[in-house]
Amino acid sequence: MENSKYHETWSSRTTFLLAAIGAAVGLGNIWRFPYLAGEYGGSAFVLVYILCIVAVGIPILIAELMMGRRGRMSPIGTMTVLAKEAGASRHWRKAGWLAVVTIFLAGTFYYVVASWVLAYVLLAIEGAFAGIDSNGTHDLFTALMNDPLRLALWFAIFMAMTVFVVASGIRDGLERAVKFLMPSLFVLLVIMVAYAAYAGDFVRGWNFLFRFDASKITPPVVLAAIGQAFFTLGIAQAVMITYAAYMPRHVKLPQAALVIAVADLLVAILAALMIFPIVFANGLEPDSGPGLIFETLPIAFGQMPGGRIFASLFFVLVGIAALTSTISGVEPIVSWAEEHHGWRRKPVSMLVGLAIWLVGLASVFSFNIWRGFTPLDMFPAFQDKTMFDIFEYLTVNIMMPLNGLLIALFAGWLMSKTSILDELAIKDGKMFLGFRFLLRFVVPVAIVAIFLFNLTN
Repeated sequence: MENSKYHETWSSRTTFLLAAIGAAVGLGNIWRFPYLAGEYGGSAFVLVYILCIVAVGIPILIAELMMGRRGRMSPIGTMTVLAKEAGASRHWRKAGWLAVVTIFLAGTFYYVVASWVLAYVLLAIEGAFAGIDSNGTHDLFTALMNDPLRLALWFAIFMAMTVFVVASGIRDGLERAVKFLMPSLFVLLVIMVAYAAYAGDFVRGWNFLFRFDASKITPPVVLAAIGQAFFTLGIAQAVMITYAAYMPRHVKLPQAALVIAVADLLVAILAALMIFPIVFANGLEPDSGPGLIFETLPIAFGQMPGGRIFASLFFVLVGIAALTSTISGVEPIVSWAEEHHGWRRKPVSMLVGLAIWLVGLASVFSFNIWRGFTPLDMFPAFQDKTMFDIFEYLTVNIMMPLNGLLIALFAGWLMSKTSILDELAIKDGKMFLGFRFLLRFVVPVAIVAIFLFNLTN
């Protein structure tokens, strides 16, 4: 089942891993992980998160890589091929559609947040944080949110950067981008962690993240950790299935999944070690929520030696992480269009980028001219939610868990043992049984728990 009729393939195992790590690493690591760790007790959240990565995240990641390489097509095409091979209902194709719709809708709020980072790169370079206090950072952020034209422009610039890479193809676009962006990301991370160790309260930051306190583990902490495992690994969003479709046959999937997960976890931990020492050294609160990097950290950078330089480096770092993820978000849709309509990559990439930008304007306007527009107030779960909130709630709380559940059920119950062993290239019967047990029972229970919690809160 080769996909050469439709798609290029990665030139090597290394480039595939760089691309997959880039898809996993993003705002979820550098923006979302630190603020969730701050809100949910630091070390308690970190420990549960690591366990969730192992027990829930990695099994689904392996399943998606396995399914993508076996199907050798977009998520929609792959689910069609695999359902036929397994003798399952052709309606499983709809799971591929759900994954593609999820990644599209996720882009309409995620890419908007990513575009804020570009605005903050410019502010940092201009020295806008020098001597700033909490009122000043709040005013900066509010001014950005209240300006729809400025937000729309930064959003358009970010989408243009994303489309340029995707339109250039697998080898000339995605591979070239990740070969430059991923090493740059890790170098900047190490520089920033070293700066935090020098200029911040590193011991307190370390203890906050790794001095375990069992009393802080609560059901909300567990559910937040499971949800973060989905968000940060790039699973249940069509991305890993798509990237695996371009994967060389000689790549060993369990090892590849482990490398991706470890790299993703490492970036999240390094991001937290970069942020919390700076927060503590400046007497700021770790539980500042989503505004941690936009309203809290600029205060610290504005008071610290070399703050202008390191603030600029920090937001460039966050921008690189965001770009590697947004590239992977457009690719599954482009992949499907190439297969099913024979469209050329460049025009379809521009069309997809334009569609995300146009729909995403609803998220942009949610912070200004549509601030009071809450169209789904008739439903309790959506009361007082703007369009930005609706897109985020639907994708993160409903669609991603549902996608993950369908992947686990299909791979765990419908794919044959022969197909799984063929793709995973494992001979250890206990390893196979353990993998299938996690997919059949542990992962579905965890996902249903998230789903029910999200629907009732």
